[in-house]
Amino acid sequence: MSKIILSGVKPTGRPHIGNYFGAMKQFVDLQNKLASGDHNFIMIADYHGLNFIHDQATMRENTLNLAIDYLAIGIDPVKSTIFKQSDVSAHTELGWIFNTITTMPYLMRAHAFKDAEAKNKEISVGAFDYPMLMAADILLYNTDIVPVGQDQKQHVEYARDTALKFNHIFKTETFKLPDVLTIEGVAVVPGTDGQKMSKSYGNTIGLFATREEITKAVMGIVTDSGSDVPKNVYAMHRLLKSEAELAPLYEANKGKYKALKDALVEDIDAFIKPMRERREELARDIDKVHAVLAEGAIKARAQADMKLAEVKKVIGVL
Repeated sequence: MSKIILSGVKPTGRPHIGNYFGAMKQFVDLQNKLASGDHNFIMIADYHGLNFIHDQATMRENTLNLAIDYLAIGIDPVKSTIFKQSDVSAHTELGWIFNTITTMPYLMRAHAFKDAEAKNKEISVGAFDYPMLMAADILLYNTDIVPVGQDQKQHVEYARDTALKFNHIFKTETFKLPDVLTIEGVAVVPGTDGQKMSKSYGNTIGLFATREEITKAVMGIVTDSGSDVPKNVYAMHRLLKSEAELAPLYEANKGKYKALKDALVEDIDAFIKPMRERREELARDIDKVHAVLAEGAIKARAQADMKLAEVKKVIGVL
């Protein structure tokens, strides 16, 4: 039976290797395992990004860069549909429909809201309502699988709850229930300080970083002087090589943090270099990137508009 996969990333800045191993790698792996009849939708979630970006030049630049990033990591527009969320108006329209059957206490259980509330942060309506727009993103495409990082699993649970509630209220089977896919062991990627890798912590290594940038970041990894094996260095190394491959290296260099960091620099650079070179080539042909997005918008709208028309009939406005 054919399966539909949907994933996306907000265009809020340049990706780091935590983004790649936590989610983006799954996009490529799933694409390359597609069976006949399966389809992979890759969404640039620019309307979600609007909760963070209020500058048109930055939004345009980030969106284009993210499209280039997707292509550089191996997303094939022949096998996958790459599109901008804002090019498919059904996302926000269905999001509003879901708002009418969703209570505020239910949304107040969202991790992002509770975190903002605990920190006494003023939260926008868009940020508060984020789970409903994401539910629309997912359910519009009859999605079977949503590859996400560990911290995003709740949003897929919200989509499942919303599908069940809509189907119950309107006595229909309009929406199917999507499943989450995470890769155990790399769902949360450690940063240079041992915390989760995040731009907000300033502990990242860029996905397309130069050799010099990689070296600077790795040499800044926080280490524990009381251990033969620097755990933060090893945790990052395990993203690239198996325990069996690393065992001889770490055994031969117990307590030699500089040597182990040098080895990590080599391995990260060897991993990043092919993607970095592909990205540089793509950046020289921006018209091709725009063409990919335009074609993706046509394909995504065809699916989303069909589902939205079905929803409108069910609720009685069509």
